[in-house]
Amino acid sequence: MFNDGRYWERAQYGDLFQTVEWQGHPSPARSGEPTCTRSQIIAYRDERGRQVARVHQYRRPDGMLGASGRPDPQLLLENGIVYYYERLEGDEE
Repeated sequence: MFNDGRYWERAQYGDLFQTVEWQGHPSPARSGEPTCTRSQIIAYRDERGRQVARVHQYRRPDGMLGASGRPDPQLLLENGIVYYYERLEGDEE
């Protein structure tokens, strides 16, 4: 749904606004990311300021995204329904 709705792409060209809701420094050692990478929670907001998606991402010191190179969706509001990722026992972080 996140990819089909092109939320990340829409945020890249300004249709959605990104706000950093939380960030940690440094990122977890087990992330495999370079030193000074930040673990971030980013909210995507529409023109009225409503949160329509929330993602986790690793922002590397060079500005690129780590891990897969794309944000990991955690929450999505689509057609009035909120979808969210619920970590299950045994899931890796």
